[in-house]
Amino acid sequence: MPGTKRENIKPGVKVKVVQKQDQRSGKLTEGTVLKILTNSKTHPHGIKVMLEGGIVGRVKEILS
Repeated sequence: MPGTKRENIKPGVKVKVVQKQDQRSGKLTEGTVLKILTNSKTHPHGIKVMLEGGIVGRVKEILS
C-alpha cells in the first residue's frame, strides 16, 4: 500500500521510508511509526513520519 494518504498511517504501523539523503538513490529504511509529521491529508511524495529511533522520512510503503 502506498504511503500518500495520512489516514492509512498510524503510530505503531510498520513502514518503509525514504530519508532525505537517500532520495536520489531510493534506498528504503524499514521501521515502526512513532509519530506523523505531515498535517495534510495527502502528500504526493509520501507522508512524512518519525520512526522509532528518531529516523525521519517519507512513507513509500506500508507493511502492516
